[in-house]
Amino acid sequence: MTDRHPIDLAELGQQLRVDSVRAADAAGSGHPTSSMSAADLVAVLFARHLRYDFDRPDHPGNDRFILSKGHASPLLYATYKAAGAIDDAELLTFRESGSRLEGHPTPRRLPWVEVATGSLGQGLPIGVGVALSGKRLDRVGHRVWVLCGDSELAEGSVWEAAEQASFENLDNLTAIVDVNRLGQRGATRHGHDLDAYARRFKAFGWHTVEIDGHDADAIDRAYAEAASTAGQPTVVLARTLKGKGVLAAEDKEGLHGKPLKDAAEAIRELGGERDLRIEVQRPAAARVLHAERSGHLELPRYERGDSVATRDAYGQALAALGSARGDVVALDGEVSDSTRAEFFAKAHPERFFESYIAEQQLVASAVGLSTRGWVPYASSFAAFLTRAHDFVRMAAISGAGINCVGSHAGVSIGQDGPSQMGLEDLATFRSVYGSTVLYPCDAHQTGRLVAAMADLEGVRYLRTSRGGMPVLYGPDEEFPIGGSKVLRSSGEDRLTLVAAGVTVHEALKAADALAQEGIAVRVIDLYSVKPVDRDTLREAAERTGCLVTVEDHREEGGIGDAVAGAFADGGPAPRLVRLAVRNMPGSASPEEQLHAAGIDAESVAAAARLLVEQAVVR
Repeated sequence: MTDRHPIDLAELGQQLRVDSVRAADAAGSGHPTSSMSAADLVAVLFARHLRYDFDRPDHPGNDRFILSKGHASPLLYATYKAAGAIDDAELLTFRESGSRLEGHPTPRRLPWVEVATGSLGQGLPIGVGVALSGKRLDRVGHRVWVLCGDSELAEGSVWEAAEQASFENLDNLTAIVDVNRLGQRGATRHGHDLDAYARRFKAFGWHTVEIDGHDADAIDRAYAEAASTAGQPTVVLARTLKGKGVLAAEDKEGLHGKPLKDAAEAIRELGGERDLRIEVQRPAAARVLHAERSGHLELPRYERGDSVATRDAYGQALAALGSARGDVVALDGEVSDSTRAEFFAKAHPERFFESYIAEQQLVASAVGLSTRGWVPYASSFAAFLTRAHDFVRMAAISGAGINCVGSHAGVSIGQDGPSQMGLEDLATFRSVYGSTVLYPCDAHQTGRLVAAMADLEGVRYLRTSRGGMPVLYGPDEEFPIGGSKVLRSSGEDRLTLVAAGVTVHEALKAADALAQEGIAVRVIDLYSVKPVDRDTLREAAERTGCLVTVEDHREEGGIGDAVAGAFADGGPAPRLVRLAVRNMPGSASPEEQLHAAGIDAESVAAAARLLVEQAVVR
């Protein structure tokens, strides 16, 4: 390989443009013009400033590069070719079925990609999470470089990230903004007004550098200035031209996301194909001393019958897990006194991250921390986590391992009213690819599930409740993921009540009342909502013929749908009746809320009586 210092950076930039045009032309789709505007920015970064070992993408000393403008993937792949990570033949498989070079890059396919991007406005927030790891946990001196497009600066998540990065003094973070003036349908809000962007970043406490994004020397100096700035994150605002170097495309509207019409002529105009090679500087030797898993986990123990809120049990279990495992970190959205994440914060302050009321940044930081090997638990009210759903969705695409915990779920929170009630959260998280969704009903179950979540893959969600609930299980009870617990059963059961969380206790009270009337019913605690316990549900259906789901959640997408899915293979399905929150709650006591929604013990028993009577008539 050619030594990285004598390389002609302008020529390297042209090579990256040519290869971006070639890749998009081979695919018949893609974003070459967005790649061409940022080519010089990336050329200088990889040739002069990035420290990275492509043979060891997990090297703890590696700098981290995040392509937030993920549609500019042809540029990233052209850079990989220049660095010798892929060859020209693979470059030209861009967007083909089975190719590693997807339209928007993902770490599932390429080991050098940190996170999936393409949903704009996510790269910088996740970069903050990665930088937090480097600054507060890893302490190995790596830098985080995030290439953003100017269009995505309209996203509120970018400014949540800007606030957090400044507050945390993340001087190991550099945002590079490709200000090429053009979005998908026309000009961006501020066009080429670099000062407009600079004023905004300065207001958030960032160090700003404004440059010509096609001047290699200016770019080089800007990156060096960023690396030498202490106490502040730096943003390099680079004025560029979309489609740079090709007269028919340069600074022209209407070409976003389209291959150039005459790729051969564009390549000639850019000076033809080249085969420059860059040797990216290797990082210094580094070692990260974390991921201790050998500690003994001593979960809290409670007395049967005691009233304990599952949110309390969550906080206590998380603090215990943090003592047993040095790789566990916790984040919260300024409600840790309510979610009870404060127990972890007090026990392990060095591994607790306050995100304030910025739920998108909360989840983004968790994703960023997960890329560095940490096991994050991110908590807020269940209702407010819906703000960050797109970050959760993209985390699944990244294959990131994160734990989300939503408290104050359902109408059972009482007087606060509907704005605070998580009533759609189970549906939200069940819909995420590869997710695990858990809803405990007592303190010991909560502790066991909190511990189990740490070793699962993908996105995990735990739903906790505000009010105290009786302890049903002993401290040594096991709760396998994908399982359930049959709490009442007999050979005389007329139907099955399926519940989780708060409604388990209502179902048990209803079952006791019905038993006094000579009506035997089975009760299943479906603590694992996804994956669901198909075998137990099928057996209950065979024995009782009718399943009644009871949930403190909207009818759509929750426990009822999870149970229905257990019979979706085309075989015989039982009668399925769903009791769920169909009203719009107001302010009332928890007991009044459950009754108004028709999911309290009295309502459950009434529904069961009606179903038994109908079965007799038939």
